[in-house]
Amino acid sequence: MKNNSKPLTIALPKGRLLDSVVSHLAQRGMDISFGSRKLSTVDSTGRLEVYKVKNHDLPTYVHHGIAGLGIVGDDTAAESGLSFTRVLTLPFGGTRLCVAAPTGTPSPEIPGGTVRVATSYVRMTRDWFHRRGIPVKIIRLGGSVELAPVLKLAPYIVDLVETGNTLAANGLEILVDMADIKVRLIANSAYFKLHYREIGELADIMMREKS
Repeated sequence: MKNNSKPLTIALPKGRLLDSVVSHLAQRGMDISFGSRKLSTVDSTGRLEVYKVKNHDLPTYVHHGIAGLGIVGDDTAAESGLSFTRVLTLPFGGTRLCVAAPTGTPSPEIPGGTVRVATSYVRMTRDWFHRRGIPVKIIRLGGSVELAPVLKLAPYIVDLVETGNTLAANGLEILVDMADIKVRLIANSAYFKLHYREIGELADIMMREKS
């Protein structure tokens, strides 16, 4: 059944989350299909106008109101440094942000001078160490941070961990669980105030059991 009101605008991330989000919505009667090379579409109910964007760009689109809503991991939202209204926690895509190092390395929480850390998650890493009063030197990497200890760039890394298999394959182990990372439905705060009722209805649909 088509929704006759103007659709809500929502940004979805390319990459690992997109298939999970599309499947979750489809199971609740909201089918989303992007045509060949298309980056925007309207779902089958007419409730959502959907934009497909790069994961790290998603907070910017929502912050500036280009998309009123977005689905994003806590890590991406936190690293953006931007503020949003958190509407809903979704039941998939969760992971952990961890400190890891070669097997047998002491915990970074043990006093011993400045800790060298390689990571893509600079803001979250800095905040975590500073809250504990631990001096830290952060080396920003765009990916494959598991190589940093192997190549002697830094003894510690901070990264998202799901199974831990990649760490183990590179002789690394988790030393500290820093944070549980959840997937959220977020909103531009002004947009949320203007569309509170419609967003609430969407949230109710997203939390229903499969249809």
